[in-house]
Amino acid sequence: MVSKEVKITNPTGLHLRPAGNLCKEAMRYKSKVTFNYGGNIANAKSVLSVLGACIKTGDVITLICEGDDEEEALKNLAAYIENGLGE
Repeated sequence: MVSKEVKITNPTGLHLRPAGNLCKEAMRYKSKVTFNYGGNIANAKSVLSVLGACIKTGDVITLICEGDDEEEALKNLAAYIENGLGE
C-alpha cells in the first residue's frame, strides 16, 4: 500500500465532470484506489463515492493505492489531480 497527500487544484473541486474524470483514470489500474478526506474513505473508482466526499478546491486528500500497479497508479493519479483533472 502506498499513499500521498494531494491538494485539489481544480477550481470547482470534485463536482460531476472532474469526479467522472478521476474515476475513469482510476479504473485504468488494477490496484484498489481510495482516498481519505475528513476521516472518511471514498472509492476513487465510484463517481457516487467521490461526489459524496464533497471535496472543494484547496482541500487536501490522502490518495491510497493498493495492488499490483500501486506505485504507477499513485504517481499518475496524483499528477492528474494536481494538474486539474483534465479541466
